[in-house]
This record gives sequence, structure tokens and C-alpha cells, in this order.
Amino acid sequence: MTTVILVIHILIALAMVGSVLLQRSEGGGLGMGGGMGGFMTGRSTANLLTRTTGVLAACFIGTSLLLAILADHGRDRKSLLDRQPPAAADPAKPAEPAAPAAPVAK
Repeated sequence: MTTVILVIHILIALAMVGSVLLQRSEGGGLGMGGGMGGFMTGRSTANLLTRTTGVLAACFIGTSLLLAILADHGRDRKSLLDRQPPAAADPAKPAEPAAPAAPVAK
């Protein structure tokens, strides 16, 4: 189930990227540049692409939420405050000083 939703999520993301790149920006963008042959006017193309981008964005958010819910499905729901703290370990004892060496007689 998760794999199918993930594949749909990726396809929506790719379609949304394409939709955004096709839109005309101030610099012309990657839009068709008016070479549509009169199929759609510039304004109707912009409205269609804007709506398409909005629908794809809504679908993207929906699949993101669904994937997050499915990822959390099998997890333990304990609070961090409910967990027992780890047992306190004894601090390491400092090393005892070595006995002074006996002087060597000559």
C-alpha cells in the first residue's frame, strides 16, 4: 500500500514540477511562447496551468500526509516523559596514586 502511494506521490511531484516550469514568468520561462497555434489564448493557458498547479499541490500535500500517517502506523506511542531513565552508572573511580619508588642505594 505504501509503495503504491509513494509512486503516485513521485508522479504528482514530477507533474507539478512540469506544470510550474511551463508557466510564463516575467522572463518568459519555459512557456510555449505563443506557439500554441491559437488553440488556447495566453490568458486561458495561464488559468489552466494555475489551476492544474493548485490541484497537483493539493494532491501532493494529501499524499504527503497519508504517507506520514502510514509511516507512524506501527510505532510505539509512548511519550518521552513516560520512559524510565537509564540506570545511573557509578562514576569512574580515580586511579589511586602509585606508591613512591624506594630510593636506590649506591
